[in-house]
Amino acid sequence: MKQSFLLICVLSLLVACNGTEKKATQEAAVQPVNLILDTDLGPDYDDVGAMAVMHALADSGYVNILATLSSNHDELVIPCIEVLNIYFNRPDIPLGAPKSEGGVTMTSGHKIKWTEILPAKYPHKTKKTSDAPDAVQVYRKILSSQPDGSVVICTVGFFTNLKDLLLSAGDEYSPLSGKELVAKKVKRVVAMAGLFPQGREFNVLCDTPASKVVAEQWPTEIVFSGFEIGNVIFTGKKLVASDIDNSPVKDTYAQCFAEGDPDGRMSWDLTAVLVAIKGYEPYYNVERGIFKVIDEEGSNTWIPDENGRDLRLIEKVPASQMAALLDNYMMHQPVLK
Repeated sequence: MKQSFLLICVLSLLVACNGTEKKATQEAAVQPVNLILDTDLGPDYDDVGAMAVMHALADSGYVNILATLSSNHDELVIPCIEVLNIYFNRPDIPLGAPKSEGGVTMTSGHKIKWTEILPAKYPHKTKKTSDAPDAVQVYRKILSSQPDGSVVICTVGFFTNLKDLLLSAGDEYSPLSGKELVAKKVKRVVAMAGLFPQGREFNVLCDTPASKVVAEQWPTEIVFSGFEIGNVIFTGKKLVASDIDNSPVKDTYAQCFAEGDPDGRMSWDLTAVLVAIKGYEPYYNVERGIFKVIDEEGSNTWIPDENGRDLRLIEKVPASQMAALLDNYMMHQPVLK
């Protein structure tokens, strides 16, 4: 009887230990990514879908959203970003916008501008983009407060802010130069940029000087989700056909679909956000190499190099499966905090 009792105790202890180890493994597996999103929201509306994916993954515990920044000077960008953050019950996410000369000011090209509809219909606190803090100061403040090598930056727009950050000097947040601060605090950048193996792509083209600076001087790994990746993934039809009401995400896609895109919208920015948060496995293969901007018209080339700084995504999971995955994230509804 005594031996049986001891055996039961040992087995119970083993079960408890295994359960604890399993729980610890599960918790370690879902350690949230510390993310800064840098978007040009406006020229295209897939930024809205990308932000929906980001918030869906935040509600699942995969990401801690440190800031949502505009790389576009247009006055409607920050109000639209804020509309989406508030809709997903994250009204206090820090915002920032470019303050340097140059860069890009670009709004929606649709007849009925969704960038005007969202701030008119949904709550937001910031009246216009120029009222937001300097994106560089927001970057420096946040990076200086984070653990070394812990921050992932996802840029789905122009490289304006990243260039300005690189060239920034020490300040009240950190005595380090921008490049030193990035090297210390940033784990990697995931960028929707470039056309591979070579070509010319919108985000690189629009602020070519900034793109060249980042391509040549950025001190950490950059993962490129090129134009060819998102160009074959069509999303949004499931959301537009749904009975979801009072959603700025659905409103944007429905309005833009009314002017075209019968098969759905290409998902350039959504793929970059997904990879920034969940990694490229099991969705994509990668090739290591060197990304170069080769002329003043924003053309880029790719040099395969196993010792290169950069990675580029290569299709692995079929586009239709990626579209289904992203569509499901876009259907996600706000969670009460």
